Amino acid sequence: MLNMKKSIVVLGTLLALGSSVAMGADPETQAQLDALKAAIPKFAIPMREVGDRFQNMYFAANNGNWALAAYMSKYMNNAMNPAALTKAAEYKVWKGFYETNFASVNKAIQAKDLPAFNAAYTAVIADCNSCHKAMDYGFIQVVKQPAPSDQGIDYKLKSEPGDVPK
Repeated sequence: MLNMKKSIVVLGTLLALGSSVAMGADPETQAQLDALKAAIPKFAIPMREVGDRFQNMYFAANNGNWALAAYMSKYMNNAMNPAALTKAAEYKVWKGFYETNFASVNKAIQAKDLPAFNAAYTAVIADCNSCHKAMDYGFIQVVKQPAPSDQGIDYKLKSEPGDVPK
């Protein structure tokens, strides 16, 4: 996973640097830039990470590991960064969702307000499913898992939301 993220960063950097060249790029350079862009995950791969982090967040918050819940939210959002380049229109939908619909989840995490978190989390599941349907992915239905996606984390470790490094 780390190597994939490094590759994405390198490819994104190359694309950003190459975009100024691309305006007047010869066909071979443009083909190389297009190939790099095609290699960056579109939407489905980052969304898979979003789903796992979203599920993990629930178990972190419900066990008092507020820093882990905040961390999962932060990196859930960051996982979608490749889509800003590869699926710009869909990324705008994601960005709007995270900044508006998901804001109540983040607010509850920062306040360590478990009832508010659970209410907001449940509402977000409904929002996710509505969005999937609106984007013709209605066959993807988010549910609360009975266990976290990542079994290798101590969800019961007590922490504060502000413990997450910037």
